[in-house]
Amino acid sequence: MNKKLLSLVIAVAALSLAGTASPQEVLTGDTRLACEAVLCLSSGTRPSECAPSLNRYFSITARTLSNTLRKRRNFLNLCPESNQTPEMASLISAQVNGAGRCDAQSLNVSLVMWRSSWDGGERYISNRMPDYCAGYTGHAYTDFESSGTMPRYVGTQENGGFWAEAKDYERSLAEYNTRLEAERQRNRENSWLQR
Repeated sequence: MNKKLLSLVIAVAALSLAGTASPQEVLTGDTRLACEAVLCLSSGTRPSECAPSLNRYFSITARTLSNTLRKRRNFLNLCPESNQTPEMASLISAQVNGAGRCDAQSLNVSLVMWRSSWDGGERYISNRMPDYCAGYTGHAYTDFESSGTMPRYVGTQENGGFWAEAKDYERSLAEYNTRLEAERQRNRENSWLQR
């Protein structure tokens, strides 16, 4: 865990420790869940202890994406640490914009592009992560890069590339290469038959 994320964990944990805090200082309810969500959204690894706070966070929805994000920001801002420093405020912003939108499954849906050509064009999945994802996964207070949990692009855009979760990357790459080799083999056989 990087040093900045560790200092975030210590700051939020200090707010919620019941053993050393007076009853007025112990975080409860949505305030506690908001602080826990800030911590859990800062990491690519999500232990089971994160389930209640993340369930609460992701259950916040509205009719439009902008209203959903606004409501989620308001929830995370319930944590007293959320606006204590510019870095924490930028973390909250990065989490609101990126959490739930920067995993491999979401990227494979949101990054579908269309390459037009004279014969109709084709769909492909962009290998460029959106700015809001780069801001989230690369934030100084998150550990996606250092923990190796950031989604990775498999293959090339021209040959049906796609995003995979870091833990599935090697398997996905092997399957991708096997598929490409099978396509090449079919193309060789078809060109031989056409002669």
